[in-house]
Amino acid sequence: MSCTTVLVGKGASNDNTTMISRTDDGHFDVKKTVVVDPKKQPKKYKSKISHLEIQLPDDPMRYTACPSVDPKNGIWAATGINEAGVGMSATETLTSNERVLSADPLVEYKPAKGRQKAVPGGIGEEDIVVLVLPYIRSAREGVIRLASLLEEYGTYECNGIAFNDENEVWWLDTIGGHHWIATRIPDDCVVINPNQFSTDNFDLDDAFGKQESHMCSADLVEFIRDNNLDCNQNGEFDPRKIFGSRRDMDHVYNTPRAWFIGRYLAPKSHSWDGPEAEFNPESDDIPWSLVPDRKVTVEDVQYLLAAHFQGTPYDPYGKREIGLSGKYRPIGINRTGVTHITQIRNGVPAEIKGIQWICYGCTTFSCWVPLYTNVPSIPDYLSKVTLDVSTENLFWASRLIGAMADKDYDHCIQNIERYQDAVNIRARQLMIEYDRKMAETGDFTLAAEANKKICEMAKEETTKALGRILETSSVHMKNNSRLSDN
Repeated sequence: MSCTTVLVGKGASNDNTTMISRTDDGHFDVKKTVVVDPKKQPKKYKSKISHLEIQLPDDPMRYTACPSVDPKNGIWAATGINEAGVGMSATETLTSNERVLSADPLVEYKPAKGRQKAVPGGIGEEDIVVLVLPYIRSAREGVIRLASLLEEYGTYECNGIAFNDENEVWWLDTIGGHHWIATRIPDDCVVINPNQFSTDNFDLDDAFGKQESHMCSADLVEFIRDNNLDCNQNGEFDPRKIFGSRRDMDHVYNTPRAWFIGRYLAPKSHSWDGPEAEFNPESDDIPWSLVPDRKVTVEDVQYLLAAHFQGTPYDPYGKREIGLSGKYRPIGINRTGVTHITQIRNGVPAEIKGIQWICYGCTTFSCWVPLYTNVPSIPDYLSKVTLDVSTENLFWASRLIGAMADKDYDHCIQNIERYQDAVNIRARQLMIEYDRKMAETGDFTLAAEANKKICEMAKEETTKALGRILETSSVHMKNNSRLSDN
């Protein structure tokens, strides 16, 4: 599934929190946000896509998830935070190359044929959150559990998976069907990963030694050597050059997104524009991780995940320049189902350190709703989503706003920005109020009350925005005509 991931180490954020975030860009997949009670976690998991059955541990924890409303293709939980305060995002679809995929083929489902029985496939995006998140108590444990599953069952796709707790952010890249590497993001760095294998540095000595910041498959060195995968020069070890791709399509679909994010985060540390720029939208060596020029806020991540190359010649909503406007795939696109910023905070009681910011539909036009995650349930406005279009839930209301505003961007965007700001400001005010209440009283059941008020506020602001955008779009319909025009 095509997505964009941004990871923020605690030292790179303005409030000493870790953040993992991702757009879940399916094909208009209808999504909801729920809490999975341990009693409803399956004991034996069966994948719809790969027909694989896996026996699960007996001690799952409660966790949030953003599953598909239609279960026909599986759960696709996307992201969540468990009751231990560990966050997870799965998955960012990655690119690879023919050499890797021939040396360690993807484990795909083989249906029965004649007398030959069906052969299950490996695990994938449909499954990974459900198989891992309920059973881990740190980001590092997430890597270890997922790695063991990959080695035992394999995967049928190339993926990147993120984990965070209050101190660490980890990123795991799958390599072929069974291999993997995992990297702890430096505290002062932000990672940019847009649908391709982007990890560009890795310490093998650490991975086969103390494993302070790197882990990998036990046979990774032999796997690279025996299959002649290393394309580096002069003793460098750059995983991107070994396991990744370098295709023309990357320069249209992937690298431009990394360029825009890097350009926003580090405009002074690197040059991004003009003929002498260090990096341009089609550069193959845009840094996977970098130290931002200033501390990064939740609102910065929101901006990046909603981006459409604004302020550049490539903006599809900007002035039309032949061959440039709309040339590259934007970050905020029409077919996104759900986007999340999974934030694990420091400086608050452990019971409320997990906050999940949820955005439905096209991020360019939608609002973000923060939720305390250590709660028994999620309010109906985000959880009671059906396949029928309705303004009674945020998913469909967001989709309606986006479809109308896109057609009349110039006239609607001011109302969109006011709407997004209003929800952010009012939600933060409620979080400040309830953080204080829960810290003072020790009554963390108030988190559910806070979520209810936040969702009521979001519904109020969304309904107002829907009305404004509808009126603006109606006024500017192409068949408009007034008697005074004649």
